[in-house]
Amino acid sequence: MSKVVLITGGSSGIGKSIGAYLHGKGFKVYGTSRNPNAYTNSVFPLLALDVKDLDSITNAVADVLKQEQRLDVLINNAGAGITGPIEEIPEAEIKANFDTNFFGPIKVIKSVLPQMRKQQSGLIINITSIAGYMGLPYRGVYSASKGALELITEAFRMELKPFNIDMTNVAPGDFATNIAAGRYHAPLLDKSPYNSSYSKSLELMNTHVDAGGNPDVMAKAVHNIIMTKNPKIHYKVGAFMQKFSIVLKRILPDRVYEKLLMNHYKL
Repeated sequence: MSKVVLITGGSSGIGKSIGAYLHGKGFKVYGTSRNPNAYTNSVFPLLALDVKDLDSITNAVADVLKQEQRLDVLINNAGAGITGPIEEIPEAEIKANFDTNFFGPIKVIKSVLPQMRKQQSGLIINITSIAGYMGLPYRGVYSASKGALELITEAFRMELKPFNIDMTNVAPGDFATNIAAGRYHAPLLDKSPYNSSYSKSLELMNTHVDAGGNPDVMAKAVHNIIMTKNPKIHYKVGAFMQKFSIVLKRILPDRVYEKLLMNHYKL
């Protein structure tokens, strides 16, 4: 029997690549988008879902169960970027980012757990970020929201073990997607004390995304995880130095690591 997979944020970028790859491998894939009618070339069905709207989540999950009577894999991929000096990012934008990157995935998880518990099986994969392992300058809110999802996954895993439900994190590095176009950018203010350093950092971030890897690499990694009997708690997917930066954070003194980051971002 083909596994049934639900992917949030499946209309573009990493989510679309994962969905297309799994579809090609014979999985029954359902993706989601806030506006699925805007996408006509998807090889798998797209359902309307906004991770900030509980009713839309409930309806999308119900649609999948009506069609398939089961749900084997949830991939929490929907997310939003945000950049800027923390001092200058409006509180409403910080809350909105956490609503999408942290509270949203939790809502979706809660919506699928009753069915997975009924099945006595299921796998939940949370797409986080290597940025969630460290506080990056001018990406602090994004780092915090993704880091929070990493940590809560650790707790969730232990609570779900009695029901034979697995949960894991996959933290990508930079991949060539349209995330930069959709993220919130705090404006570059002429009189801001952060103007020069934020401008340099923003340019560097955009360069990294433009030069990022093919998102199909993430798709293959997710497929391997689904096919693994006992998934690990954390996975990292990306360029060697991006993954190695997490190792350096563990072994270097805090101030030395901070200095490395500041040199990297030319601060």
